[in-house]
Amino acid sequence: MMGLMPGEETRTTTPPTVRSSAAHDAGKPGASTRAWTMRLLVLGIVLSALNLRPAITSLGALLEEVRDGLGMSGSVAGLLTSVPTLCFAVFGVMAPRLARRFGAGAVVCAGMAAIATGLLIRPYAGGTAGFLAGSALALMGIAVSNVLMPVIVKHWFPDRVGSMTGLYSMALALGTALAAAVTVPLTDTLGGGWQTGLALWAGLAVAAVLPWLPFVRGRVTQPGAGERAAETASQRPASTEHARVEAPRLRMARSRTAWALAVFFGLQATAAYVTMGWMAQIFRDAGVPAGTAGLLLAVTMVMGVPLAFVIPRLATRLPHQGPIVLALGVCGLAGYAGLYLAPAAGAWAWAVLLGVANCAFPLALTMVGMRARTGPGVARLSAFAQSTGYLISIPGPLLVGVLYQHSGGWGLPIALMSALMIPQMVVGFLAGRDRTVEDEAAR
Repeated sequence: MMGLMPGEETRTTTPPTVRSSAAHDAGKPGASTRAWTMRLLVLGIVLSALNLRPAITSLGALLEEVRDGLGMSGSVAGLLTSVPTLCFAVFGVMAPRLARRFGAGAVVCAGMAAIATGLLIRPYAGGTAGFLAGSALALMGIAVSNVLMPVIVKHWFPDRVGSMTGLYSMALALGTALAAAVTVPLTDTLGGGWQTGLALWAGLAVAAVLPWLPFVRGRVTQPGAGERAAETASQRPASTEHARVEAPRLRMARSRTAWALAVFFGLQATAAYVTMGWMAQIFRDAGVPAGTAGLLLAVTMVMGVPLAFVIPRLATRLPHQGPIVLALGVCGLAGYAGLYLAPAAGAWAWAVLLGVANCAFPLALTMVGMRARTGPGVARLSAFAQSTGYLISIPGPLLVGVLYQHSGGWGLPIALMSALMIPQMVVGFLAGRDRTVEDEAAR
């Protein structure tokens, strides 16, 4: 699963010196240290990705119990399901600045610690306000890690963007599905209330802190970076040896591609967080037992495990990712139609279809890496697309909760989600065009 095929990425601009660096460095004294560093980095990426959704899907599986325990109305529960996107929008935009000051590894390490702390305290904070505060702390850690993962992949694995994005997305989908599937059974087995079922996921976040500790304060540098820098410097003409070259500053708001990707990211996030927050409740209201409803949500999430690895690799081989966007959108429309017409009778089929549609997320991450040529470009595009996208998605889960409470059923919320799938397909098709933001946003 974690093996990476050499030469598999065909749409990168990595210089040949970078591609051959592993072989070039193999016989050097520091080769074993660099190999250990890369393995540790892959472990850190995988463990971090596993922690980026359990805070949300574990809550979705126990939402009814949390509502009863805290005395929430449907509208307040809708607000609760909107908190993730709000936090991602607010805190995600800070990630590039924090990474420039402290280093991406240090920020991700702190993010994992924030997730662990928030998940541990939120069930026992007392009342809705305390629960929201603990959730916000965990989601702040998720937000900065969300933004920095594509940056880390681009920087450390420039010729493996599709494979590493696929591995990261696959681990993210696995963590999402695992939390949805086992939260209710584990809660019953442990004999505790919903507080225990939510707090136990803090342990996974603690484990994710450990691989990033060596990357704090720059104690680990990119393998071969010093040798490649020296080699590049030795090849420069003498007249330009000391020339100062300043990369063009990018204004993402001027890029149509950046805006298309941001809106696509926002609409797919709306669908994903409505699914994670409300899908189990839709099935429960249709007469499906709570344990089965959690398994159905897990099926939806687990579809991303294989597809999140396949789709990014496929996307990097295509000049235009629009056809993939359209195929995922059709699956989403079919899944919503099934939920509207026969939610219980065809529950497993609708769970599969919506799981396929939710793979728009790894596709969006892959396009972030493909729509910029440089590391700084990816950082700015990732922050812009994710922060703007999550800002766009904030009203969705809240509006679903309001429509559910005031209409007394799921017809209107499902109709809303079906309608939003159309513009998602349109902007995703535009974001998939073969162009880069540097060509549009440089000044």
